[in-house]
Amino acid sequence: APYSASDPNMKYMKALRDEDGSLLNLPEELYCGWPEVAVNDIPADERINDGTMAQRSFYMFYSTMLKDTKEKVIAVAVGDDGFKWDKRGIGIQPSADGTGMDNGGCARCTIVKNAKYNNENGNGNGNGTWENTVGWLMFYEGVSLEDGKHRVMAAESMNLREWTKLGVVLDIGSAGSWDSDGVGAPHLLRLDDGTTRMYYTGQGKDGSTAIGVAKCEDNEVTEFVREQAVVTFSDE
Repeated sequence: APYSASDPNMKYMKALRDEDGSLLNLPEELYCGWPEVAVNDIPADERINDGTMAQRSFYMFYSTMLKDTKEKVIAVAVGDDGFKWDKRGIGIQPSADGTGMDNGGCARCTIVKNAKYNNENGNGNGNGTWENTVGWLMFYEGVSLEDGKHRVMAAESMNLREWTKLGVVLDIGSAGSWDSDGVGAPHLLRLDDGTTRMYYTGQGKDGSTAIGVAKCEDNEVTEFVREQAVVTFSDE
């Protein structure tokens, strides 16, 4: 539920402390939606609390709007059983200086582990394997104040709490295209041939929506190229 300081059932949250023992200052929220859960695969007894490792077992990222500023942000909650969650505040928000293509808001994300492609096991025939590496990637919708349109952006983190933005990875389509007025709601799939597919929702100038797919051919996943497959919805 969205955090409200005046809710008597949430008074205990004013005393919540973070994993480093510091007192949390949670912002009030207007709604909670579009959850995405990341699993920490580092065993609990191997986690080092030095800021470079995630400390909890599950991290839920969700879209919300801050009550005071009406700013769209992605917040985070943590847990150890996948059922009970403790809020930890904002994960990703527009830059304080108002720059960037997400200066109008951040929303709807997906989280994946960093990974590298190993084709040795595939004998060069495109049947290699992906191996997880350190850190995570977040792909999210950034809203621009300049044109009000949504774009897919990325950020990276070592501990699922502190994020470094990487910028736009999938821009809006060209004028007149089916996704010229916005792209968002990304979902990633890594394939055995070493490529990564991003499935996303696109919106045209007339307000119509469809599902598209874009491809990235390297491990960095910082730039995606559109492919032809598009799922549309019949008016019948």
